[in-house]
Amino acid sequence: MESSSASRTATLSAAEPNSTNQTKICVYCGSASGKSPKHIEAARALGKAMAEKNIALVYGGGTVGLMGEVAKTIVSMNGPNAVHGIIPEALVKWERDDTYGEKKDANGYHVPEERVYGRTTVVKDMHTRKRLMAQEVMEGGPGSGFIALSGGFGTMEELLETATWNQLGIHSKGVCVLNTDGFYDGLLTWIRNSVEEGFVQPGNANIIVTATDAEGAIQALKDYKISDARYGLDWNQE
Repeated sequence: MESSSASRTATLSAAEPNSTNQTKICVYCGSASGKSPKHIEAARALGKAMAEKNIALVYGGGTVGLMGEVAKTIVSMNGPNAVHGIIPEALVKWERDDTYGEKKDANGYHVPEERVYGRTTVVKDMHTRKRLMAQEVMEGGPGSGFIALSGGFGTMEELLETATWNQLGIHSKGVCVLNTDGFYDGLLTWIRNSVEEGFVQPGNANIIVTATDAEGAIQALKDYKISDARYGLDWNQE
């Protein structure tokens, strides 16, 4: 597993951002809508704000819950080329609605309607999904990065892995939680406790930045400052 991980990270660190490229934001979020309507409203607001700023979306490819709401909001404003969903084959039957129907891609996988949810790529496993999503962000223009809306285990795992990759020097893109109605207060408390107990360097406490609304989250990525306490590791060495 370690050699496979090293191969993945080397590929990621080789990407060079280009100031002329379109800004791309990878959004991590739940395939459920949540009990409070504030969560779906936050997803819709983020999609609208991204579309208005011509920011492309990279996401997990689901068409339900917060995932589907962000995607279809952006597509409705900027068209299907503004969204790229990447989903593992095994998750297709769980993170989809009835728009999948009979449409298949070139490899025979069922995919959602492009005119509603944008382009979809079906991959074999979770590692490939995460690597491809991160690669697109790393090749994006200024302000590209990662935003986490509310979600469950999968959202938290993606968020913390992305933050860890930043700490390890695998990428230098911003990582932001959009803290809807205090949803991530517990995580932020845990980060502070980890610093106080010596498990996280004080300079790395703000690898994950926060915002309480869509505009603030996008701006946080634009203004993101790389931590001086990150590990100076070279992931291109064999």
